[in-house]
Amino acid sequence: MNPPKNPEYMLCKFTKIFLLSAVVSVVGNSACHKNRNTGEPACIKIPTETLQDKIKGGWAGQTIGVVYGAQTEFKFQGTTIQDYQPIKWGKGFVKYWWDKKPGLFDDIYNDLTFAEIFEKYGLDVSADTIASHFAATEFHLAHANQMARYNLRNGIRTPLSGNWLNNPHADDLDFQIEADFIGLMAPGMPNKANEIANRVGHIMNSGDGFYGGVFVANLYALAFVSNDVQFIVNEALKSIPEGTQFHSCISDVIKWHRQHPDEWQWTWFELHKKWNKDVGCPKGVFLSFNIDAKINSAYVALALLYGQGSFSRTIDIATRCGQDSDCNPSTAGGILGVMLGYSNIPAFWLDPLREIEVLDFKDTHVSLAKAYELSLKHALQLITLSGGKTDSTTVCIPVEKIEPVAFEQNFIHTYPKARERIDRSITDTFSFSFEGNGYILYGNLVKCKGISNEYFTRIANKFGTEVFALAEPNDPYVAELEIWIDGELDQHVRMPMKNTSRRLEPAWKYLLEEGMHQVMIKWINQNPDYLIHINDVIIYSQSPPMNNLPLE
Repeated sequence: MNPPKNPEYMLCKFTKIFLLSAVVSVVGNSACHKNRNTGEPACIKIPTETLQDKIKGGWAGQTIGVVYGAQTEFKFQGTTIQDYQPIKWGKGFVKYWWDKKPGLFDDIYNDLTFAEIFEKYGLDVSADTIASHFAATEFHLAHANQMARYNLRNGIRTPLSGNWLNNPHADDLDFQIEADFIGLMAPGMPNKANEIANRVGHIMNSGDGFYGGVFVANLYALAFVSNDVQFIVNEALKSIPEGTQFHSCISDVIKWHRQHPDEWQWTWFELHKKWNKDVGCPKGVFLSFNIDAKINSAYVALALLYGQGSFSRTIDIATRCGQDSDCNPSTAGGILGVMLGYSNIPAFWLDPLREIEVLDFKDTHVSLAKAYELSLKHALQLITLSGGKTDSTTVCIPVEKIEPVAFEQNFIHTYPKARERIDRSITDTFSFSFEGNGYILYGNLVKCKGISNEYFTRIANKFGTEVFALAEPNDPYVAELEIWIDGELDQHVRMPMKNTSRRLEPAWKYLLEEGMHQVMIKWINQNPDYLIHINDVIIYSQSPPMNNLPLE
């Protein structure tokens, strides 16, 4: 059913709804604007039916985007997917991936996990309660999410669970890909989205990783009240503090789009030259893999700007930017789904989705159909709690000036200077020395019982050892390690073999005094059925690396 075209709904059809009306402007001078006639806070009126349609569009667009990009995810690292290559979509395609790879939908079921927490405990649920619920989940997680779950299960509570000193993946895009639900429950209310983001996002991220989720939540929230993508991107960026790397990166996308409004590949290449630098995630440092939130959020902004409001073009560009090419079109598709509404997403995209709308996501008790209901319920509640008004036909969303979240930056005075291949399995102790101010070991606990050395070596050399770390869903063994730095015990580390409890990296330490350091790893409860394989060590310094080639 198409949204009704009454005068209140037509407010949302202005190219720049905020800028064209002093009453509903979010860029005015006061924190909360007043109606000149009544003195009451200004608001934007939207039919309840339209609000529901936009929320459905957000969830639907997100799911369509993640499936569209599934076949290219991380297959194009540091390059675009050229136009000559078709990307498949059609009847039965969503159901195919639903059955083949349910973990693909982590963008959605992570979102829904948080939505269920707010449903169970209320909209004022504490960050610690959210974290406890998150820690108890048993579905597959990776990167910042999994490291946070490990931290929480081992006594490191939020926000320390997402702090970069405890979580090397803190700048990864995890919060970015699960912040959609926040914007969907805070329609037209970026400040409310930021408050919720503060409670959720620091569980798994900090710094630029946190800002990725804040930016996405704001893009969603603003898409409810404007159909001008340039305006939405510019306004959403106001929630990110100036002077941060994240703000600078997205500002570059906006600037380059103005300079080359018809050439998205030109802007992509400028991003590649300036910002394709992963300094935290050990899977990406000095390699082509990049899951950093800055550049992946930049791909979302790029797709929105160059997509010009077209659902098809937007998710196609987001996919063709490469790297995490299912998550980024998922985010961009969700934002366009809100802006257009479910009823205006082309049938070409919607029809394959309808096959799975009522099915529960793997290891959850929630479906897309339930998500539509939950987010509408939460949005109506939050509008009321924020001073707005709701009834059976209309919602009145209060308007406020956007305020940036707090300034935070990860990996300060911490620059990767070397990545050295180790390729060694630990059975008792392992020692190495380095010059710098920090290190991280990239490796995994492996169950080797029943696996020949020849097979392990062949797989490890070709694919790495991560596949072995993911292979055990219920193994109870926990390796106990002591980490010694410069002759002093630095920490005691637990490395569970169970997939959902695993520690991603054996050991790391940042912000040491610059100089020579000696590290020793001691395995204190060795078991012949297991080994700890170290693939690489990444060395950090307080100064950026210098080119050591001779001048000629």
